[in-house]
Amino acid sequence: MRSPLLNKLSLICGRRLPVSWLVLCFTSVLVLIAVFGSSFPKSFDYVTVTPVPEIYSNYRRLKEQTAVDYFQLRTVSSGAGRQGELGLCGKERENYVPCYNVTANVLLGFKDGEEFDRHCEVSSQGKFCLVRPPKDYKIPLRWPAGRDVIWTGNVKITKDQFLSSGSITKKMMLLEENQIAFHSQDGLIFDGVKDYSRQIAEMMGLGSDSEFFQAGVRTVLDIGCGFGSFGAHLVSLKLMALCVAAYEATGSQVQIALERGLPAMIGNFISRQLPYPSLSFDMVHCAQCGIVWDKKEGMFLIEFDRLLKPGGYFVITSPISKPPGRATSSKKRSMLTPLAQFTEKICWSLIAQQDETFIWQKTADAHCYSSLKKNEVPLCKEGYDTPYYQTLMPCIIGASSKRWIPIQNKSSSPDLSSVELEVHGVSPEDFFEDLQVWKLALKNYWSLLTPLIFSDHPKRPGDEDPLPPFNMVRNVMDMNAHYGGLNAAFLEEMKSVWVMNVVPVRARNTLPLILDRGFPGVFHDWCEPFPTYPRTYDLLHANGLLSHLTSERCSLVELFVEMDRILRPEGWVVLSDKLGAIELARAHATQVRWGARVIDVQNGNDQRLLVCQKPFVKK
Repeated sequence: MRSPLLNKLSLICGRRLPVSWLVLCFTSVLVLIAVFGSSFPKSFDYVTVTPVPEIYSNYRRLKEQTAVDYFQLRTVSSGAGRQGELGLCGKERENYVPCYNVTANVLLGFKDGEEFDRHCEVSSQGKFCLVRPPKDYKIPLRWPAGRDVIWTGNVKITKDQFLSSGSITKKMMLLEENQIAFHSQDGLIFDGVKDYSRQIAEMMGLGSDSEFFQAGVRTVLDIGCGFGSFGAHLVSLKLMALCVAAYEATGSQVQIALERGLPAMIGNFISRQLPYPSLSFDMVHCAQCGIVWDKKEGMFLIEFDRLLKPGGYFVITSPISKPPGRATSSKKRSMLTPLAQFTEKICWSLIAQQDETFIWQKTADAHCYSSLKKNEVPLCKEGYDTPYYQTLMPCIIGASSKRWIPIQNKSSSPDLSSVELEVHGVSPEDFFEDLQVWKLALKNYWSLLTPLIFSDHPKRPGDEDPLPPFNMVRNVMDMNAHYGGLNAAFLEEMKSVWVMNVVPVRARNTLPLILDRGFPGVFHDWCEPFPTYPRTYDLLHANGLLSHLTSERCSLVELFVEMDRILRPEGWVVLSDKLGAIELARAHATQVRWGARVIDVQNGNDQRLLVCQKPFVKK
């Protein structure tokens, strides 16, 4: 007996239609659906953002209208849907930073400081687990109060360690029960950060530090930034100061700077370059950063030369104390001798010296390098500039670059001129369209998040009922930043946030453009952990990243475990991607215990948003 379906098909197609042919057709359709429904692009091209025309003004109304608000998790052949929630790591991993295991590095033979470098190639994750917050962890205070007061339970530094530290920065801080209180930038500062900043400006020939912009200084790389007080002052001047310091097991400079809501990341260059392109910063600042300048034949200064833009400034404050006497002068001369000798070889000029502070300026004349003796500091080969933790190079990079534009001649606006865009190979139309898309997208995001951030917040475990506003969004990471359009939109909307713009190493290299806009940014391989401490970002954003991760050595579950590590409790994740990628991401969000909802951003479009919140888990 034939089924009714076969009878109907026979009437339509003829009575002699073979059953085997129908079965073959039906099977072929199923195979095609499976192939096209599960496949993803296999190239890591840069992402073209899809405009989102609607603005979501009411989250609950949107929830009711959306048919795909919650995807039912199904058992899938890949097994992602069958995996349960991941367990919590032990207490020993509360401040876990992957790729920095000094003991293991020593056993593997790393020495001469390289044991403190980043070595992801020898880092083993083992069984996946979620890094839990410390027992006394509290949600940071909202900016700008959080800039001046942080909870001691949120950073790995004890009262005794803090008081016994040799840093003069501790004099700028007060320890009050469970808080470290920094003096407000509007009040008295014992060690005179304002005076120090003004002194630097005057040494550069400026009237005050408010004129840094006039001298072309918008971006500052602060090497070994202490606890971020100089960077905090520069932020008040609307300058971008990125703190970079080595990994520290306790009392970390980077951890405390990020806790204060200041741009920072782990980074040292004992053996490798920092993950920024050449000609990235207008000023490199190094106050008591502990670098031994006569090591490695001047390659540390060559790395600074690579990072500095033409006409940029190198500011160093020596660690020599001020008591009078010949011994102090002798020490200062011994420290400065290798600096003075080597800066002449790389076309730097000492423009000012006052007390313990010295300022050099990099030449704006690219021809100066060609006149150097090649046996002293040679020029690198043409086209060499892929600085993702590459070995330090004993040669000058960037002199032949199209981006060789003196900082005094650059635009003072984040909206680059058409000439500057042409240098980056970007059309003004494309650049303008990208900005408009992200202005609208940010309004959509903010309308989605605002009710949840400021209205629907649950009571935190073990805390009294919090007073509004409950949450703080200050540290934002754009995991696939493209042109930095989200950063620009935040600035235009005058949101009190900063954005770490991450350009994946296999994406189109737009990081030079981002840095030229005056935004913080970095190269990163998302198959590896990001160089930061746990719980250091309030909001993670990624557009198109999931469907473009194609490396065989990384997986989505690794990515989500890492995102959970660097995300604060009660922090937010906004992922924009294609439907298939978002479905898989929704399953992984459940594994890492996030609350998540899927939102259809545009009728008839394959683009979806996954909005997640990390819970405050204490066990």
